[in-house]
Amino acid sequence: MLLAAGLSLVGAAAALAQPALTGRVISAVGAGDPLLPAVAALVVVLVAGAVLNAVQSYVLQRTGEGVVLTTRRTVADRLLRLPVAEYDRRRTGDLMSRVGADTTLLRATVTSGVVEVVGSAVVGVGALVAMVLVDVWLLLVTVAAVAVGMTVVVLSSRRIRALSRRAQEEVGAMTAAVERALSAVRTIRASGATAREVRAVGASAERAYRAGVSVARVEAFVAPAGSIAVQGAFLAVLGLGGYRVATGSIAVADLVAFILYLFLLVMPLGQAISAWTQLQTGLGALARIQEVLVLDPERDDVAEVGGATTAPRRPADGVPLLELDDVSFAYPDGTQVLRGVSLSVPAGSRVALVGPSGAGKSTVLALVEGFYPLTGGTIRWAGTDVRELPRAALRAQLGYVEQEAPVLAGTVRENLLLAAPDAGDDELWAVLADVGLTAVVQRSARGLDVPVGDEGVLLSGGERQRLAIARSLLSRPALLLLDEPTASLDARNENLLRETLAAAAADRALLVVAHRLSTVLDSDQIVVLDGGRVVARGTHAELVETSPLYRELATAQLLV
Repeated sequence: MLLAAGLSLVGAAAALAQPALTGRVISAVGAGDPLLPAVAALVVVLVAGAVLNAVQSYVLQRTGEGVVLTTRRTVADRLLRLPVAEYDRRRTGDLMSRVGADTTLLRATVTSGVVEVVGSAVVGVGALVAMVLVDVWLLLVTVAAVAVGMTVVVLSSRRIRALSRRAQEEVGAMTAAVERALSAVRTIRASGATAREVRAVGASAERAYRAGVSVARVEAFVAPAGSIAVQGAFLAVLGLGGYRVATGSIAVADLVAFILYLFLLVMPLGQAISAWTQLQTGLGALARIQEVLVLDPERDDVAEVGGATTAPRRPADGVPLLELDDVSFAYPDGTQVLRGVSLSVPAGSRVALVGPSGAGKSTVLALVEGFYPLTGGTIRWAGTDVRELPRAALRAQLGYVEQEAPVLAGTVRENLLLAAPDAGDDELWAVLADVGLTAVVQRSARGLDVPVGDEGVLLSGGERQRLAIARSLLSRPALLLLDEPTASLDARNENLLRETLAAAAADRALLVVAHRLSTVLDSDQIVVLDGGRVVARGTHAELVETSPLYRELATAQLLV
């Protein structure tokens, strides 16, 4: 930016020299003096000015791209580090729009002439000084005409920032509508809702269009107002200047020089109008970007309490690996999910969470991962409050497989290496064999590099589930958190997975959420949740005898 401003100043000096040199050429012609020196000087100044403008344009364009790059990196970094609760409150498409469309407007702000205004201001001031020296009366006419136009421009452009921000918000809403439709396109097609979704996206695009037209309407009014002021000043100077030449008050060469200086004054005014308008648009986009940047990223609690710096893989004798002590949790809207939940997971054990839908089972896993702050109670890892451990260190000891089993776009290899980037091919094939995916990968000649499609669309539901489990096993966690691991598996693969989990439990603990009780019959402890509370705990045989709710669930699944 400083380099561009410096080039703008040098270019301003070259521009200011041109009218004076032009007047010298005209005077030389009238006096019969040699033309070559004056013409050569004018040509040199013209060429130098053109080269400076070209270099300055490149510097500005490169700077604009740099601003966009830095801003996109900063915004993307913040977006990926926000607390999970923020993603629950915001639409993904709108957040994507802030990284794409909003940051692009910043480039236009940088390259639209904001920096050039520095040099233009010098040109304008220099032109005014030169015009005073040529003829004061012509200057007064010029200033009067330009002042009227500039007043109209400033008053009109005040609305541009607010309108531009609204337009960007509508673009973000449209992007969110498209993202929503594309993420569920198969469901939409199967439901016969394609036409309705097309209309919904179209309506969102229409709102973005109307907001954009509102900005264009104001911008379209600003440009003619400035143009009328400039043309009025030019006509007034021609009329009055012609009269003063006719009366002998000024020479023709002085009038020509004054008109050239007028053009030099007009140029920065035009750039200022354009830069001001673009700046208002950029500030509207910047406000949306700032909305994300002011959000606090997810922080390690240990930074606040000054506790330990590592998460032990195994606890001391007699201490559970994981312990929930009177844990409560409520969403910001006041919805209570967990009420005084207490449970423990000893090292090397298998603990299952069962209960009806909405009992809070998945929330327990989310709290263990630190996705949400506790409303009450304590979670301990190997006897240490998790708030005294860095989240990254704790999560390195956890393997988490969500209920939806997300698979990232890319290849099988890329998905497996997500949590274990240094794993070798032998380890990858071994973990695929553990979850029964070897044959699936061998169907393609590309092997581990076979693509899985966007969100794993090229895999079946069960294959996505097993790939997610393989990814977690590969990182060798001390505790494996599984949310409905067999929800998408057939009976054959469920048995295979049960054998895999039994083998995995030999050197790690398991905390499993399950609706399908057959998956957790052999667990060391089954915890029954209902209404956010622990209502029973024990083995399968014990709970069938002591817990009416568990007995009801087991009977419904023909396990009693």
